[in-house]
Amino acid sequence: MLKLIDDSIDRCRVYGDNKVSLKDFSTTSNLSAKYPADEERTLAEQVLQECVVELADAQDRLYAADSWSLLVIFQAMDAAGKDGTIKHVMSGINPQGCQVHSFKKPSEEELDHDFLWRCVKALPERGRIGIFNRSYYEEVLVVKVHPELLKYQRLPDARPTKEFWSGRYKDIRKFEKHLERNGTRVVKIFLNVSKDEQKRRFLERINDPKKQWKFSAGDVKERQSWDAYMQAYEDLLNSTSSKEAPWYVVPADQKWLCRAIVSRILVQTVDSLNANYPKASEEQLASLEDCRSMLVAEES
Repeated sequence: MLKLIDDSIDRCRVYGDNKVSLKDFSTTSNLSAKYPADEERTLAEQVLQECVVELADAQDRLYAADSWSLLVIFQAMDAAGKDGTIKHVMSGINPQGCQVHSFKKPSEEELDHDFLWRCVKALPERGRIGIFNRSYYEEVLVVKVHPELLKYQRLPDARPTKEFWSGRYKDIRKFEKHLERNGTRVVKIFLNVSKDEQKRRFLERINDPKKQWKFSAGDVKERQSWDAYMQAYEDLLNSTSSKEAPWYVVPADQKWLCRAIVSRILVQTVDSLNANYPKASEEQLASLEDCRSMLVAEES
Protein backbone atom coordinates (compact mmCIF):
# COMPACT_ATOMS: atom_id res chain seq x y z
CA MET A 1 0.00 0.00 0.00
CA LEU A 2 2.84 2.39 0.84
CA LYS A 3 4.26 1.94 -2.66
CA LEU A 4 0.85 2.81 -4.14
CA ILE A 5 0.62 5.92 -1.94
CA ASP A 6 4.09 6.98 -3.10
CA ASP A 7 3.06 6.41 -6.71
CA SER A 8 0.00 8.58 -6.06
CA ILE A 9 2.24 11.32 -4.68
CA ASP A 10 4.28 11.28 -7.89
CA ARG A 11 1.08 11.76 -9.87
CA CYS A 12 -0.06 14.54 -7.52
CA ARG A 13 3.09 16.63 -7.82
CA VAL A 14 3.21 19.61 -10.16
CA TYR A 15 6.79 19.96 -11.32
CA GLY A 16 6.43 23.28 -13.11
CA ASP A 17 8.26 22.15 -16.24
CA ASN A 18 5.12 21.54 -18.29
CA LYS A 19 1.68 23.09 -18.25
CA VAL A 20 -0.91 21.07 -16.37
CA SER A 21 -4.68 20.93 -16.49
CA LEU A 22 -6.81 20.22 -13.43
CA LYS A 23 -8.69 17.72 -15.58
CA ASP A 24 -5.54 15.59 -15.46
CA PHE A 25 -5.88 15.16 -11.68
CA SER A 26 -8.44 12.83 -10.14
CA THR A 27 -10.51 13.80 -7.11
CA THR A 28 -11.02 10.14 -6.17
CA SER A 29 -8.93 7.06 -5.50
CA ASN A 30 -7.15 5.30 -8.31
CA LEU A 31 -6.26 2.36 -6.07
CA SER A 32 -9.58 0.52 -6.27
CA ALA A 33 -8.40 -1.69 -9.10
CA LYS A 34 -5.84 -3.08 -6.66
CA TYR A 35 -7.95 -3.26 -3.48
CA PRO A 36 -11.66 -3.50 -2.64
CA ALA A 37 -13.02 -0.21 -1.29
CA ASP A 38 -13.24 -1.33 2.37
CA GLU A 39 -9.76 -2.81 2.33
CA GLU A 40 -8.39 0.29 0.64
CA ARG A 41 -9.75 2.49 3.42
CA THR A 42 -8.34 0.23 6.14
CA LEU A 43 -4.90 0.16 4.53
CA ALA A 44 -4.89 3.92 3.92
CA GLU A 45 -5.75 4.52 7.58
CA GLN A 46 -2.87 2.24 8.58
CA VAL A 47 -0.52 4.30 6.40
CA LEU A 48 -1.81 7.46 8.09
CA GLN A 49 -1.13 6.08 11.57
CA GLU A 50 2.37 4.96 10.59
CA CYS A 51 3.10 8.36 9.10
CA VAL A 52 1.75 10.16 12.18
CA VAL A 53 4.37 8.32 14.26
CA GLU A 54 7.11 8.96 11.68
CA LEU A 55 6.19 12.63 11.39
CA ALA A 56 6.35 13.05 15.17
CA ASP A 57 9.88 11.62 15.16
CA ALA A 58 10.88 13.72 12.14
CA GLN A 59 9.51 16.88 13.76
CA ASP A 60 11.46 16.09 16.95
CA ARG A 61 14.68 15.89 14.92
CA LEU A 62 13.76 19.08 13.06
CA TYR A 63 13.26 20.87 16.38
CA ALA A 64 16.53 19.59 17.83
CA ALA A 65 18.57 20.46 14.72
CA ASP A 66 17.17 24.02 14.72
CA SER A 67 18.38 24.81 11.20
CA TRP A 68 15.35 24.30 8.93
CA SER A 69 11.68 25.10 9.33
CA LEU A 70 8.81 23.67 7.29
CA LEU A 71 5.90 25.71 5.96
CA VAL A 72 2.90 23.69 4.77
CA ILE A 73 0.27 25.61 2.81
CA PHE A 74 -3.24 24.19 2.40
CA GLN A 75 -5.56 25.62 -0.23
CA ALA A 76 -8.90 24.22 -1.31
CA MET A 77 -12.51 24.94 -2.06
CA ASP A 78 -14.91 25.06 0.89
CA ALA A 79 -15.63 21.67 2.53
CA ALA A 80 -12.62 20.02 0.89
CA GLY A 81 -11.38 18.87 4.31
CA LYS A 82 -8.52 21.22 5.23
CA ASP A 83 -9.37 21.34 8.95
CA GLY A 84 -9.85 17.57 9.23
CA THR A 85 -6.67 16.84 7.31
CA ILE A 86 -4.63 19.13 9.55
CA LYS A 87 -6.23 17.61 12.66
CA HIS A 88 -5.50 14.00 11.72
CA VAL A 89 -2.13 14.36 10.01
CA MET A 90 -0.65 16.53 12.76
CA SER A 91 -2.21 14.56 15.64
CA GLY A 92 1.12 13.15 16.85
CA ILE A 93 3.11 16.37 16.71
CA ASN A 94 4.45 18.02 19.86
CA PRO A 95 2.46 21.29 20.09
CA GLN A 96 5.69 23.11 21.02
CA GLY A 97 7.06 22.38 17.57
CA CYS A 98 4.04 23.27 15.43
CA GLN A 99 1.81 26.26 14.81
CA VAL A 100 -1.34 26.64 12.71
CA HIS A 101 -2.61 29.90 11.24
CA SER A 102 -5.95 30.34 9.49
CA PHE A 103 -6.24 33.38 7.25
CA LYS A 104 -9.67 34.95 6.94
CA LYS A 105 -10.82 38.23 5.41
CA PRO A 106 -7.97 40.78 5.68
CA SER A 107 -8.23 43.37 8.43
CA GLU A 108 -7.83 47.12 7.84
CA GLU A 109 -4.28 46.91 9.19
CA GLU A 110 -3.46 44.04 6.84
CA LEU A 111 -4.93 45.90 3.87
CA ASP A 112 -2.57 48.78 4.64
CA HIS A 113 0.40 46.50 3.90
CA ASP A 114 1.49 44.46 0.90
CA PHE A 115 -0.37 41.20 0.27
CA LEU A 116 2.42 39.02 1.73
CA TRP A 117 2.77 40.94 5.01
CA ARG A 118 0.25 39.15 7.20
CA CYS A 119 1.65 35.77 6.22
CA VAL A 120 5.27 36.84 6.73
CA LYS A 121 4.39 37.63 10.34
CA ALA A 122 3.19 34.07 10.85
CA LEU A 123 6.16 32.20 9.34
CA PRO A 124 7.52 29.33 11.48
CA GLU A 125 10.77 29.76 13.37
CA ARG A 126 13.69 27.42 12.74
CA GLY A 127 12.98 23.95 14.02
CA ARG A 128 9.22 24.31 13.77
CA ILE A 129 6.46 23.26 11.39
CA GLY A 130 4.07 26.01 10.35
CA ILE A 131 0.67 25.26 8.84
CA PHE A 132 -1.16 27.88 6.78
CA ASN A 133 -4.87 27.14 6.41
CA ARG A 134 -5.27 29.35 3.34
CA SER A 135 -2.50 31.85 2.69
CA TYR A 136 -1.22 34.61 0.41
CA TYR A 137 -2.54 32.45 -2.43
CA GLU A 138 -5.98 33.85 -1.65
CA GLU A 139 -4.70 36.97 -3.41
CA VAL A 140 -4.58 35.10 -6.73
CA LEU A 141 -7.72 33.07 -6.02
CA VAL A 142 -10.53 34.96 -4.27
CA VAL A 143 -9.28 38.34 -5.46
CA LYS A 144 -8.81 37.05 -9.00
CA VAL A 145 -12.33 35.59 -9.08
CA HIS A 146 -13.69 38.79 -7.47
CA PRO A 147 -11.40 41.54 -8.82
CA GLU A 148 -13.64 44.21 -7.31
CA LEU A 149 -11.88 43.40 -4.01
CA LEU A 150 -8.75 45.09 -5.33
CA LYS A 151 -10.22 48.51 -4.59
CA TYR A 152 -10.02 47.78 -0.84
CA GLN A 153 -6.26 47.25 -1.14
CA ARG A 154 -5.81 50.84 -2.29
CA LEU A 155 -2.93 49.96 -4.59
CA PRO A 156 -1.64 52.63 -6.98
CA ASP A 157 -3.04 52.08 -10.47
CA ALA A 158 -4.06 48.48 -9.69
CA ARG A 159 -6.14 46.94 -12.45
CA PRO A 160 -6.91 43.21 -12.79
CA THR A 161 -4.96 42.77 -16.00
CA LYS A 162 -2.92 39.80 -17.15
CA GLU A 163 0.22 41.76 -16.28
CA PHE A 164 -1.05 42.44 -12.75
CA TRP A 165 -1.61 38.75 -11.97
CA SER A 166 1.68 37.83 -13.62
CA GLY A 167 3.36 40.27 -11.25
CA ARG A 168 1.76 38.64 -8.22
CA TYR A 169 2.83 35.17 -9.35
CA LYS A 170 6.35 36.51 -9.80
CA ASP A 171 6.33 38.04 -6.30
CA ILE A 172 5.19 34.71 -4.84
CA ARG A 173 7.85 32.69 -6.68
CA LYS A 174 10.60 35.05 -5.54
CA PHE A 175 9.29 35.08 -1.97
CA GLU A 176 9.26 31.29 -1.78
CA LYS A 177 12.75 31.07 -3.27
CA HIS A 178 13.90 33.56 -0.63
CA LEU A 179 12.39 31.36 2.09
CA GLU A 180 14.15 28.27 0.75
CA ARG A 181 17.52 30.05 0.64
CA ASN A 182 17.02 31.12 4.25
CA GLY A 183 16.06 27.76 5.70
CA THR A 184 12.28 27.45 5.28
CA ARG A 185 11.13 24.59 3.07
CA VAL A 186 7.73 25.28 1.53
CA VAL A 187 5.31 22.56 0.46
CA LYS A 188 1.90 23.45 -0.97
CA ILE A 189 -1.13 21.19 -0.99
CA PHE A 190 -4.31 21.72 -2.98
CA LEU A 191 -7.09 19.43 -1.74
CA ASN A 192 -8.85 18.60 -4.99
CA VAL A 193 -12.51 17.97 -4.17
CA SER A 194 -15.17 17.46 -6.83
CA LYS A 195 -18.18 19.71 -7.18
CA ASP A 196 -20.53 16.78 -6.49
CA GLU A 197 -18.69 15.85 -3.29
CA GLN A 198 -18.72 19.46 -2.11
CA LYS A 199 -22.50 19.50 -2.59
CA ARG A 200 -22.85 16.28 -0.58
CA ARG A 201 -20.77 17.71 2.27
CA PHE A 202 -22.68 21.00 2.27
CA LEU A 203 -25.98 19.11 2.58
CA GLU A 204 -24.49 16.98 5.35
CA ARG A 205 -23.56 20.11 7.27
CA ILE A 206 -27.01 21.63 6.78
CA ASN A 207 -28.77 18.45 7.93
CA ASP A 208 -26.54 17.70 10.94
CA PRO A 209 -27.08 20.01 13.98
CA LYS A 210 -23.52 19.25 15.11
CA LYS A 211 -22.11 20.51 11.82
CA GLN A 212 -24.41 23.43 11.05
CA TRP A 213 -21.98 25.86 12.67
CA LYS A 214 -19.49 25.01 9.91
CA PHE A 215 -21.85 26.11 7.17
CA SER A 216 -22.14 29.61 5.75
CA ALA A 217 -24.59 30.81 3.13
CA GLY A 218 -21.61 32.50 1.51
CA ASP A 219 -20.17 29.05 0.76
CA VAL A 220 -23.05 28.33 -1.62
CA LYS A 221 -22.65 31.76 -3.20
CA GLU A 222 -18.97 31.07 -3.88
CA ARG A 223 -19.93 27.70 -5.35
CA GLN A 224 -21.59 29.59 -8.20
CA SER A 225 -18.10 30.67 -9.27
CA TRP A 226 -16.76 27.10 -9.34
CA ASP A 227 -15.46 27.24 -12.92
CA ALA A 228 -13.73 30.56 -12.31
CA TYR A 229 -12.04 29.13 -9.21
CA MET A 230 -10.90 26.04 -11.09
CA GLN A 231 -9.31 28.28 -13.73
CA ALA A 232 -7.66 30.38 -11.03
CA TYR A 233 -6.26 27.24 -9.37
CA GLU A 234 -4.98 25.94 -12.68
CA ASP A 235 -3.29 29.27 -13.38
CA LEU A 236 -1.51 29.37 -10.02
CA LEU A 237 -0.40 25.72 -10.28
CA ASN A 238 1.24 26.51 -13.60
CA SER A 239 2.67 29.81 -12.42
CA THR A 240 3.98 29.06 -8.91
CA SER A 241 4.99 25.41 -8.63
CA SER A 242 8.76 25.02 -8.47
CA LYS A 243 11.47 22.61 -7.38
CA GLU A 244 11.94 24.64 -4.20
CA ALA A 245 8.22 24.94 -3.41
CA PRO A 246 6.16 22.30 -5.24
CA TRP A 247 2.40 22.03 -5.45
CA TYR A 248 0.64 18.71 -4.83
CA VAL A 249 -2.89 18.23 -6.17
CA VAL A 250 -4.28 15.68 -3.69
CA PRO A 251 -7.55 13.80 -4.38
CA ALA A 252 -9.91 14.86 -1.59
CA ASP A 253 -13.23 13.10 -2.24
CA GLN A 254 -12.16 10.24 0.05
CA LYS A 255 -10.86 11.71 3.28
CA TRP A 256 -8.93 8.62 4.38
CA LEU A 257 -6.91 8.55 1.16
CA CYS A 258 -6.34 12.31 1.23
CA ARG A 259 -4.97 12.17 4.77
CA ALA A 260 -2.70 9.21 4.02
CA ILE A 261 -1.21 10.98 0.99
CA VAL A 262 -0.70 14.29 2.82
CA SER A 263 0.93 12.59 5.81
CA ARG A 264 3.32 10.74 3.52
CA ILE A 265 4.19 13.96 1.66
CA LEU A 266 5.10 15.67 4.92
CA VAL A 267 7.21 12.76 6.17
CA GLN A 268 9.12 12.67 2.89
CA THR A 269 9.60 16.44 2.93
CA VAL A 270 10.98 16.61 6.49
CA ASP A 271 13.21 13.60 5.85
CA SER A 272 14.63 15.36 2.77
CA LEU A 273 15.98 18.12 5.05
CA ASN A 274 18.37 15.66 6.72
CA ALA A 275 17.66 17.18 10.11
CA ASN A 276 19.37 15.09 12.80
CA TYR A 277 19.98 15.35 16.52
CA PRO A 278 23.08 17.46 17.17
CA LYS A 279 26.19 15.47 18.06
CA ALA A 280 27.91 16.37 21.32
CA SER A 281 31.42 17.80 21.05
CA GLU A 282 34.39 16.33 22.93
CA GLU A 283 34.05 19.11 25.48
CA GLN A 284 30.33 18.42 25.92
CA LEU A 285 30.95 14.68 26.27
CA ALA A 286 33.53 15.31 28.98
CA SER A 287 31.07 17.57 30.80
CA LEU A 288 28.35 14.92 30.52
CA GLU A 289 30.68 12.32 31.98
CA ASP A 290 31.47 14.63 34.92
CA CYS A 291 27.77 15.16 35.52
CA ARG A 292 27.15 11.42 35.34
CA SER A 293 29.85 10.78 37.95
CA MET A 294 28.42 13.45 40.26
CA LEU A 295 24.92 12.01 40.00
CA VAL A 296 26.09 8.44 40.61
CA ALA A 297 28.12 9.55 43.60
CA GLU A 298 25.14 11.23 45.27
CA GLU A 299 23.91 9.53 48.42
CA SER A 300 20.57 7.82 47.96
